Amino acid sequence: MLSNKRFVLKFKEFLIEKLLFLCSLLSVFTTIGIILVLSFESIKFFKEVPITKFLTDTQWTPLFINKHFGILPLLCGTFLTTLIAISVAVPVGLISAIYLSEYASWRIRNIVKPLTEILAAVPTVVYGYFALLFLTPLLKKIIPSLSGFNALSSGIVMGIMIIPMVSSLSEDAMRAVPMGLREGAYAVGSSRLQVSLRVVLPAASSGITAALILAISRAIGETMIVAIAAGQQPRLTLNPLVPIETITAYIVQVSLGDTPHGTLEYRTIFVCGMTLFLLTFILNIFSYKLKKRFQEIYE
Repeated sequence: MLSNKRFVLKFKEFLIEKLLFLCSLLSVFTTIGIILVLSFESIKFFKEVPITKFLTDTQWTPLFINKHFGILPLLCGTFLTTLIAISVAVPVGLISAIYLSEYASWRIRNIVKPLTEILAAVPTVVYGYFALLFLTPLLKKIIPSLSGFNALSSGIVMGIMIIPMVSSLSEDAMRAVPMGLREGAYAVGSSRLQVSLRVVLPAASSGITAALILAISRAIGETMIVAIAAGQQPRLTLNPLVPIETITAYIVQVSLGDTPHGTLEYRTIFVCGMTLFLLTFILNIFSYKLKKRFQEIYE
């Protein structure tokens, strides 16, 4: 009787183990499928457009009569809005994380942190209209030369959107720092600010770095905010006051259904998707390497 129970228990454990293994394989095969689809369509695209022209041409007009397929204007728009977003999210997010981790009481933390994380639950289309209909008119009063569609307002709102990601993940990393490090710093006469900036922050640097890289990846892949508020004019510029177009906004533009399936213009969205995939993949590798390096330093 006892042996039968052990057999049933081992059989259940075997089934659970295999089920978990299949679930992990599902995510792997999904990633492989995405890579294959993007690769097949990108290869067809590069059979008609030289990769050198794709990487060096300064114009992106695949939907015009005079066609150009240079990805640089879209990359420039993507990096510009991402840079503005990170400039907003990083200082605000880190200051919030330091306050919640080192200064706030449990009562305040349990109120402020959930309220901050609510920002992450707001649909991005709402952020897009907020940037277009509220922030842009507000900024135009300060900067009269600001265009109705621009990179500045969309980048700022994108930064507000990713503040919870930076703040929450950084605060979790800082709270994971052993209390002994703080007590040792206080024992030698350090102030709370010195402990926060010179002990806790460096010790949690691996988690904070991962949070920043994740926030950058989120900003690069953001679609609706830039599609609504940034405009759809691909241009090679670093001026945040004029309309620009990002990679994701262009994918939305082509995916509306006006472009015939299977054409060269249609395949541009797969090339743009592959470019985004490679960018985020490189960022993830960089994040992993940086995290390992910090772990080796502080171990």
